[in-house]
Amino acid sequence: MILKGNAWIFGEDINTDLIIPARYLNTRDPQELARHCMEDADPNFVEKLQPGDFIVAGKNFGCGSSREHAPISLKAAGISGIIAVSFARIFFRNAMNLGLPIWECPEAAEAIQNGDWLIVDANKGSIELPDKGEVYQAAPLPDFIQELISHGGLVNYVRQKMGKPPLENMNA
Repeated sequence: MILKGNAWIFGEDINTDLIIPARYLNTRDPQELARHCMEDADPNFVEKLQPGDFIVAGKNFGCGSSREHAPISLKAAGISGIIAVSFARIFFRNAMNLGLPIWECPEAAEAIQNGDWLIVDANKGSIELPDKGEVYQAAPLPDFIQELISHGGLVNYVRQKMGKPPLENMNA
């Protein structure tokens, strides 16, 4: 799986309230959540974002409340993946379960600048900055995680194994 997009830089300790403010937690509609993704960190973020772009952050991305709304909003907004120095464990788990790829790679997270064009190979774990001639190595996503992502997350993966159709709102 090859992913390409521009980098959007956020700092350390980006909590779930910054990812999706609590005032929008009265819905689970992915498109509604996407409209408010990261708005308390950058009010114009969604307007600038292009489908396929990446978030790049410091340590402890996704800390705070355990809410699936955070990775749902990021994925529905068009984020193809997140690269960070580290992730809060519950966010890490929620992202994988919802089919949002994430990579811990401190070297890449520290080198990437806002607007850098990235090419990420999930199979190899490589994070390339072609305009700078740099390549960083993260752990590749395990095959079973790549399979979860290809199905849109854990729920649709299980539904497929049971011979049932995917849920439409689970792909965002």
